[in-house]
Amino acid sequence: MDNVAFPATLVDVRGTTLAVATGPPELAGQVPLAWGTMRLTVIGCAGSFPGPDSPASSYLVEADGFRMLLDLGNGALGVLQRHIGLFDIDAICLSHLHGDHCLDMASYWVARTYAPDGPKPMIPVYGPAGTAERLAGAQGRSIAREMSPAFAFETLTPGASRIGPFEITVDHMNHPVETFAFRLEQGGRALAYSADTGESAALVRLARGADLLLCEASFADVAPSPPGWPGSPGRPGPLAGPPHSPNPPDLHLTGRQAGQHADRAAVGELVLTHLVAWNDRASTLAEAASAFGGPVSLAASGRIFDLDGPGNVFHTTS
Repeated sequence: MDNVAFPATLVDVRGTTLAVATGPPELAGQVPLAWGTMRLTVIGCAGSFPGPDSPASSYLVEADGFRMLLDLGNGALGVLQRHIGLFDIDAICLSHLHGDHCLDMASYWVARTYAPDGPKPMIPVYGPAGTAERLAGAQGRSIAREMSPAFAFETLTPGASRIGPFEITVDHMNHPVETFAFRLEQGGRALAYSADTGESAALVRLARGADLLLCEASFADVAPSPPGWPGSPGRPGPLAGPPHSPNPPDLHLTGRQAGQHADRAAVGELVLTHLVAWNDRASTLAEAASAFGGPVSLAASGRIFDLDGPGNVFHTTS
């Protein structure tokens, strides 16, 4: 295991020894991963910006000793280190280039480039066209030089490929920027991740029969604006006044819509994610449960799901 390098001693400016560090801190609460099991660990599930109890989007998927991240949004890099060592990632997939899904890549570039014992080996990063330029711009192009040599960038296109032990299928989602959803298959198990999307027939196809669908549910299920509000029919204006503002199309899903997608795809289990801090989570969960008859729950930072065979999903954390 390639862990963070720590100095033998920490000293202040006067030369006084403050502490002695002999290695990385213990990774608390780790549950051993059985060989042949696919594990999903929720690192961050907050929608659009970090919340008080979770970073933005990031998910760790492991199987057969291989560790891959799906997205690395704001705040996720710190929480990731509660679960694995800083340099234990083998590959990263970025669904799209909105900041809440990719901006901690800039910090991870710093960590891998300037580690005390020297730069870490290059790892592959799969993302939409322009990923290297986007991340270099976030870090400061004159410094990052398009993020080399920490990352080797590969451009995603719809279709199937293999990354480590995973057979991965990706397809475009319904979002304002190029966005990919993922289906990961390994050893007869299948995990699907929606990324960000409005209603999408492609998501239903991609998730068909998956053991677990990790699906965004950013929007509250609200009624159209009542007559007379700015933005309602016959009353143009920039605002659709609360509390009945309609959700914009082709952007995100409600809990009910996530449940409908899960139902159409006949998945085994639905986990709602990309949860925006100002929404009522109990309502989001109830909306999804009204549309999907299978097990449904809310993602939370630190939740772990083990897929150990077709149709078998065990929650190793609540």
